[in-house]
Amino acid sequence: MKPSVMIRFAAMAVVLAGAGMAMGQVSDKPLTEKWAPSKWGKDDSAGSANHTRNPANVKRAMSVIKQFKTVTLGKYYHREMPTASGRTWNLTLTGTPNAGPFGDNAFTYHDELLTTEIGQIGTQFDGPGHAGVTTSKGMFFYNGRMYPESYERGAGGRAVGLGPNGVEFPAEFGFVCRAVIVDAAAYRGVERLPIPKKPGDIGIVTAADVKAILKKQGVAEPQAGDCVFLYTGHGNIWGNDVYKKMTSEQRAKAREEFGAGEPGFGISACEYLASKDVALTGGDTSAVDSQPHGEKDSSHVVHCHNEMQTRRGIWNIENLDLKALVDAKIYEFAFIWAPLKMIGATGSPGNPIAIY
Repeated sequence: MKPSVMIRFAAMAVVLAGAGMAMGQVSDKPLTEKWAPSKWGKDDSAGSANHTRNPANVKRAMSVIKQFKTVTLGKYYHREMPTASGRTWNLTLTGTPNAGPFGDNAFTYHDELLTTEIGQIGTQFDGPGHAGVTTSKGMFFYNGRMYPESYERGAGGRAVGLGPNGVEFPAEFGFVCRAVIVDAAAYRGVERLPIPKKPGDIGIVTAADVKAILKKQGVAEPQAGDCVFLYTGHGNIWGNDVYKKMTSEQRAKAREEFGAGEPGFGISACEYLASKDVALTGGDTSAVDSQPHGEKDSSHVVHCHNEMQTRRGIWNIENLDLKALVDAKIYEFAFIWAPLKMIGATGSPGNPIAIY
């Protein structure tokens, strides 16, 4: 990188950090609590995906399969699905058909053009560079990688990837794990947990709740390398069993309702799961954290993302469709998932598989 480019980006980091301090939007916890290096070592970029490299974890995942049935857990990707922060998914056929017929078999084919924020939309996996913390020294990401020096840069200093925090690193191993569902809706006696309006609301699932729910379900607590998914019922607003039957007007209403906030884990639940050294968290909402209010404060902004991903490299997968498993009371199963190997990307879409 040319010295002038380096100076420009360093100055930008100082300006951003200064602006953050002026607005009270700086946290030095990653520095004072020494969030780096991670348990996987200072050069690691895969985080909790490393659990899949342990044959014992894969063996435990396979051992919970009883009926040898499968179900996919991904939601439908469509231009009218709920999205966050104005994200878009636009798929267009570039020809009807693109070409043909060719040869004596009259071969013809279709292609499509897809324009989207592909890493963070629909059923989505959060990679190492998705969640960070703005500190007084700059933006801090998994394993102490700092903005701007950790980015991969192209012509003119333009960021073209996340460098050592790209999603391709956990994609090298993927996830094969014993998975458990925490059915918080049934535990609360409702079809859908409400959006939390204040700390203490029943839409916030605590560590004590998780333990009680698993005990009620007759499911053993998580072990190192397991995957834990929260079922709130909130995702059923645009569940796979209803989405394709909806009109555009109904989908617009679903987007508004789904995006108004969401039930989810409180910070104590995430700290409990971190203490169990799980490989992956996830659920049927767009963040899995409770929003807009958390367990201990009234201005909650995805604390679990920072404590799990940025601090510990425990990744998250969002907008899963868990209803079919919950309806069948399948609370333990083998989970198989691998992000796409998109070099430098923040995350990945996909369609995980449950085997039970």
